[in-house]
Amino acid sequence: MGWLGPEEWSAVALSLRVSFWAMLVSLPFGVFTALALARWSFPGKQIVNGIVHLPLILPPVVTGYLLLLTFGVRGPVGGLLDRVGITLAFHWTGAALAAGIMAFPLMVRAIRLSIEAVDPRLEQAAATLGASRGWVFLTVTLPMILPGILAGAILAFAKAMGEFGATITFVSNIPGQTQTIPSAIYAFLQVPGGEGAALRLVAVSVAVAMGALLVSEAVSTRVARRVAGA
Repeated sequence: MGWLGPEEWSAVALSLRVSFWAMLVSLPFGVFTALALARWSFPGKQIVNGIVHLPLILPPVVTGYLLLLTFGVRGPVGGLLDRVGITLAFHWTGAALAAGIMAFPLMVRAIRLSIEAVDPRLEQAAATLGASRGWVFLTVTLPMILPGILAGAILAFAKAMGEFGATITFVSNIPGQTQTIPSAIYAFLQVPGGEGAALRLVAVSVAVAMGALLVSEAVSTRVARRVAGA
């Protein structure tokens, strides 16, 4: 792919890095949240469900500004993290946080649907044999919802690759540090003669997104067949 310049390659590499860590770190929280919403009954469940899906409803800029207020150097959480040497605002780690939060609802929804498709009687049967709740989840529930987990993870990765509003608000658009593919496209479109570079990055973005969706479908189908045949 020699047709990409150094600045474009930097944006692609950073986007892949940000998206990977956004997906990886949020995955355990996504599984736990989906399990809680699908299987548990607790006070304020609908409020939790609303908070989880809030990034889908709020303008991304609003989400980014809330992140800046919370995780910025002067924010309540960001100030504490800064004291131990962890910086999120205007850093690639902040871009990963923003992308992960924006992609989190899609991940949770995919996993939750797979959990709700599992027959609770199978879990109850394992429990009656003396298995603990954790062991039931690991041996019965987890193998059956694995296609949903993989689909949710890949979908979150693709969503994180395209995140722009919250990211640019929280970490700005610093080439080589926080400039992801969407930010780079925006920057190239602001300068004369940048349309070519922007178009190349658009092509990369479309290819990665379509590839992620195809892989998600293929992996989910393959794992589902293995689980069904087990």
